[in-house]
Amino acid sequence: MIRTERLLLRRWRDADREAFAAMNADPAVTRYLAGTRTREQSDAFVDRIERHWDEHGWGLWAVEIPAAAPFIGYVGLWPADVIGPGAVEVGWRLAREFWGNGYATEGAREALRFGFEEVGLTEIVSFTVRENERSRRVMERIGLIWDPDADFDHPTVDPVAYPDLVRHVVYRLTRDAWLADE
Repeated sequence: MIRTERLLLRRWRDADREAFAAMNADPAVTRYLAGTRTREQSDAFVDRIERHWDEHGWGLWAVEIPAAAPFIGYVGLWPADVIGPGAVEVGWRLAREFWGNGYATEGAREALRFGFEEVGLTEIVSFTVRENERSRRVMERIGLIWDPDADFDHPTVDPVAYPDLVRHVVYRLTRDAWLADE
């Protein structure tokens, strides 16, 4: 469990599942994720997140605003094998009513610190579709740099159903660059 200025980053609780499923059923939240998710898909993802924490000691935290909102989404680190073997991404997904308050940036900064200081990562990446300006701005605010040479077509996105969601941009940050900015 980690506290930032305004957030509590913690392991998942069963009580988070309903709010997470509602968030994943919101077309605005999943706009760049190739469709909404069912309750079963949301629950299965929470199960994968918790298994990853148990096996590796890091993952995606459930995010809450103490004394205000018990669950607003997630932020943290996740394997990014689509970028390359052993790659780790910093990622986030928040319920729409919590967008625009700097929560993704605040949580992602803490995830970078945790990844570099506690996990010992030498590089952290992030990726999204080119048109996802909100997420790209978060990536830039937390210090990641766009690496156009690494942009790729996501192998799990159906190009017929979601032609606008196939191409992804990649941002990177090394531990050395992060330390230089501290």
